[in-house]
Amino acid sequence: MLNNKKVSYVVQGGYPVDGRISCMGAKNLATKAIIAAVLSDEVTYLHNVPRIGDVYITQEMLTSIGGSFVWLDHSTLKIDPKKIDHHVVSVDDSRRNRIPILLLSILLHKLHRAEVPVVGGDDIGKRNVDFHIDALSKFGARVKKDGSKYYAESDGKLTACHIDLQYPSVGATETCIFLGVLAKGTSVITNIAIEPEIQELITMLRSMGAIIFLESDRKLVIHGVDRLGGASIHLIGDRIEAASWAVLACASNGSIEVEGIRPDLLGNFLSYYVLCGGGYKLVQDDTILFYREKKELRPVIIETNVYPGFSTDWQQPLCTMLTQAHGMSVVHETVYEQRFGYLSVLNKLGANAQVVNYCLGSVKCRYHGLDYPHSALIQGPTPLRAAVEPIDIPDIRAGLAYFIAAILANGATTLTSVEQIERGYGNLIEKLSDTNVNIKRI
Repeated sequence: MLNNKKVSYVVQGGYPVDGRISCMGAKNLATKAIIAAVLSDEVTYLHNVPRIGDVYITQEMLTSIGGSFVWLDHSTLKIDPKKIDHHVVSVDDSRRNRIPILLLSILLHKLHRAEVPVVGGDDIGKRNVDFHIDALSKFGARVKKDGSKYYAESDGKLTACHIDLQYPSVGATETCIFLGVLAKGTSVITNIAIEPEIQELITMLRSMGAIIFLESDRKLVIHGVDRLGGASIHLIGDRIEAASWAVLACASNGSIEVEGIRPDLLGNFLSYYVLCGGGYKLVQDDTILFYREKKELRPVIIETNVYPGFSTDWQQPLCTMLTQAHGMSVVHETVYEQRFGYLSVLNKLGANAQVVNYCLGSVKCRYHGLDYPHSALIQGPTPLRAAVEPIDIPDIRAGLAYFIAAILANGATTLTSVEQIERGYGNLIEKLSDTNVNIKRI
């Protein structure tokens, strides 16, 4: 269960990191798969589920409306939705992640009304829920916001529709899928997100009886069905976590074997990783050895983008590694407009990074001319040093960047509010027990 106590890490850094790490099931799939499971009236078994804060938060939200959850072992979750009969999501800390907006779809299908908290999440820029609200309206729901709550209702079964998303948002795509699978008629959704986690979610729903066609040019055709059955699904490994440990191995000039991740899930990350000077070998189908191939790390130019582009969640760890590259690296963030706040902290540790309000790249950017700080220049190499004062962690991805930087820095660094990291990665003491990372949890 969730532990709401404030937790700190004391990290002793300044050495190559060696060892083995088991990669968890994909965070960005696990919570959505739990939600998909309750669209059914039958039991679903999810395997390789990560024991992280966001999973527990999602579980508690669904328990509050009548869902039943049993951990059968360390990573297998049995989900029974048959007794869901309450339309109000009432968990106090449900606003700490983005799940509540997705629950509107499920509750409308089951109970024709819903009341959920206003969504929260990490402070990395606007995560506009207008896409979600617009989709709900087009499927026949009535939605309003009143204070800290969203209220939705429908007159019976939702009706299929055609939607062209303004942007291939992962969350909006998930909402449209959840709405479409049980709506009356055929829905066509264009300009969708096609991240691996979305494709795995579609596969899961198909195994439950959904009729979903993934077509070319980012288009989904969904034939609504009357009901969905249960399923037994093994979650893919977390590609964001795996990339983070790859960066740690290379930046520290160490060697880390990462188990539980297929190389095809890492896509363009591996190409940029090699360009920077990193190396990797496939040990088994789902185990990769990461290390530094080149004596000196090289600068690169990176632009984040929707899949299959370079993931926005990969840029924080990679930028941390780029502080040790010989030359000037350029990073253009096109997904979130305020995702470089963590660089000011890295500068306090000795990095030389500058954030500018311009589009430093060729990718078409929706923030062009809007004066958002969404491009970064990183000059390296700069030796990192331990922080004099404790560093407070603002969000999951920035938190892991701080953690990696603390390991690279000479001396002891204290990280506070590490429950933010554990929302997405779990207890790092346990996870890193087969490495030589020197970390204490307080």
